[in-house]
Amino acid sequence: MASSSSSSSNVPVLTLLLSLLASFLMVTSAGNFYSDVDIVWGPGKAEILNSGNLLTLNLDKDSGAGFESYNKYQFGKIDMQIKLVPGNSAGTVTTFYMTSTGPNWDEIDFEFLGNVTGQPYTLHTNVICQGKGDREQQFYLWFDPTADFHTYSIVWSSKHIVFYVDGIPIREFKNMEVFDIPFPNNQPMNIHATLWNADDWATQGGRVKTDWTYSPFTASFRNFSADGCVWSFGKSSCDSSFNGNNVWLWEELDFSKKGQMQWAQNKYKIYDYCKDTKRFPQGLPRECTLNNIF
Repeated sequence: MASSSSSSSNVPVLTLLLSLLASFLMVTSAGNFYSDVDIVWGPGKAEILNSGNLLTLNLDKDSGAGFESYNKYQFGKIDMQIKLVPGNSAGTVTTFYMTSTGPNWDEIDFEFLGNVTGQPYTLHTNVICQGKGDREQQFYLWFDPTADFHTYSIVWSSKHIVFYVDGIPIREFKNMEVFDIPFPNNQPMNIHATLWNADDWATQGGRVKTDWTYSPFTASFRNFSADGCVWSFGKSSCDSSFNGNNVWLWEELDFSKKGQMQWAQNKYKIYDYCKDTKRFPQGLPRECTLNNIF
């Protein structure tokens, strides 16, 4: 009886400890680039400044650069403030994305395709599920992304993926697994950012090449924030019973946010795979039709 009583009395304590652990793992992390990321490419062309609050990536004819978060996440709200390459950025691509590894990887992409001076950047978004992409939407931005920092966010939950620019949703990719449409649900992802040369396709279909007389090209990153569920010891800390203040885990776009997204799509979207019948002559992907219903 004594053993049974002791075991029972420990249950509330255990529950409290689990709750505290989950809260710790899911708390918003105001990132510091010194402690939170690894320079995985072009180490001589990446520089961490301002006590770890600013990171710059540089591109010249020899190489670009990139970094990766130490933590893996399975669901989260990830924010990054970015100031893109100014001036003639044709041929360059700046990226901010999440990805898993392996041949059947998942990925959620922001890619910023440079342009000649005076012409707008193209914001390229994509969702890759189990190694298959082809879900691109592209946008122009309603501001100069080289003049100052702007916030780009990925919200990834079991319900949907939402791409935000300065708090305005521009795209939603819904979970439609019930209709056998793949969704990135089961693989933890690292956060990545890169600056690289892609002048074979990035600007006007590759017709405009990188002008190396303007190099080095520089993109700047700051105010990295990861409010997510950390993948550790083969498990994610995501659990609906421990959602706390992490409303992104369960919330859907409300009427106001849907209106903002419609505004962005109507005024600034320049490409949508769901409208590209030439690319899909056998019929558009199923989620394109279902998006109009759900």
